[in-house]
Amino acid sequence: MMRTSRLALTLLVVTPLTAFASNPLIIKTDKGKVSGAYTADHQVRQFKGIPYAAPPVGDLRWQPPQPATKWKGVRDATEFGPRCMQAQVYRDMRFRDSGPSEDCLTLNVWTPANAKKGSLPVMVWVFGGGFQAGGTSEPRQDGQFLAHRNVVVVSMNYRLGIFGFFALPALTAESPHHASGDYGLMDQNAALVWVQKNIARFGGNAHNITIFGESAGSESVSDLMASPIAMGRFQKAIGESGSEFPKYKVSLLPLSVLEKRNVKFAQAAFGTSNLAALRAISADELLKKSRAEERREHIEFRPDVDGWFLPATLSEIYAAGKQAHVPLLAGWNADEQRSSVLWAKPPITAESFKEQAAAQFGDSADEFLKLYPANTNAQALRSAGDYAGDRFLNFVTWWWINEQVKTGDSPVYHYRLDLAPPVDKFHPAGIGAFHSDDIEYVFGMLDSRLDAKIRPEDYKLSNEMGEYWTNFARTGNPNGPGLPNWPAYDAADGWQTMHLNAISEAQPSKHRARYEFLLRVWGKPAAAEK
Repeated sequence: MMRTSRLALTLLVVTPLTAFASNPLIIKTDKGKVSGAYTADHQVRQFKGIPYAAPPVGDLRWQPPQPATKWKGVRDATEFGPRCMQAQVYRDMRFRDSGPSEDCLTLNVWTPANAKKGSLPVMVWVFGGGFQAGGTSEPRQDGQFLAHRNVVVVSMNYRLGIFGFFALPALTAESPHHASGDYGLMDQNAALVWVQKNIARFGGNAHNITIFGESAGSESVSDLMASPIAMGRFQKAIGESGSEFPKYKVSLLPLSVLEKRNVKFAQAAFGTSNLAALRAISADELLKKSRAEERREHIEFRPDVDGWFLPATLSEIYAAGKQAHVPLLAGWNADEQRSSVLWAKPPITAESFKEQAAAQFGDSADEFLKLYPANTNAQALRSAGDYAGDRFLNFVTWWWINEQVKTGDSPVYHYRLDLAPPVDKFHPAGIGAFHSDDIEYVFGMLDSRLDAKIRPEDYKLSNEMGEYWTNFARTGNPNGPGLPNWPAYDAADGWQTMHLNAISEAQPSKHRARYEFLLRVWGKPAAAEK
């Protein structure tokens, strides 16, 4: 049984229930009434598994999300809905739902017990997992302790893999928008529509919505900011480790390229590219055969430039200033991919790292090695870990931040999580602040980590990050009483980065030159992808 967060228990304030005249655990939504439950401390009401769209099954497979049907009576909302169809991709993902299902478009709401109608900022979470896996029932992203900070927290399931990102000529032909492939992003938008319509009854302010996510969830946030369809559905954005900007010249693929690829893929995996036949395949068989073919072809199903939800690549949209002009808080962890080089075979040496630099950067290798020095084997190993993280997603997150500074007409705040966490069941000593390390700190869920001995500095940093994130959701500025000052990320202040650590402090950016170099080298998509 999960232990209650020590941090959260220090934040509880008992207040009378004055918000709702009758039963505060029964809320009327636009589709019907739902019945939730209190958390163990009675300070938060939680409502789980609420349908925000119709089940995307049968003829609705690979369609934009359709409205949920109304129900009579009171619907039980005390259990998580099934996570969307997926394989076991990541060994550290643990779920509390009934298992994967194609009927999965549900969301959850955590709200303070005494929240008054329409009063509190809303934080809508988008989970990560490479658009291939994940779900809202993971303990580490439970919203109950974040809700103690006087915010309403929402999380949604959205379609993944081939179920969420399959483009096909027949799908494009049947679409009134002549678009296909971005169904998982459309699900996220549909959840935001639900929030706008219903969240006031749960205590949330429908005009003060922050979207936030990690990894593929952060990429989704950058996509939602770029989409004209999602415009106006949120007022602030937080991105943790990732964006959909081009990654070492690999940009979002255009619809025409994916249509051709996926016809070939469907023929190889299922023996047909006929849409009716594909919709008739069971969800389990579709998942199994698609995953086998994905591994064979080394491809993944992800968002695309469909011409409607995403009318262009993100670098093009942001450069033109056509993205949402909202405050943005974004950053990454210090050691996102360091584990990939620490135990590399053969071991990384100064010589091998210089050879890699020459192979990847050619005439620019000398400039690269000034930014990622390799004068000794130890220095090369450090630089290799830094570069692995930058290549993985630090650079594209920085590019997103940088473009929002230039064209977004709104404040931007940049962070780096530096604190090396305690060892746990899935993360050995030495790997530092790894990819996804931030989630439990933000949500106040450190005690959900298996076999970890949480230290005082971990609780302290979790408290700071929870305060920064909710302050930002409240006002668009992360600063607040008792917190180290966090300046905006701009040239006037020396490009300040907040280093989140046992003792957090803002410092002028130390590595901006790295990302400016990578932007010059990788900034334009490869010609074959246009």
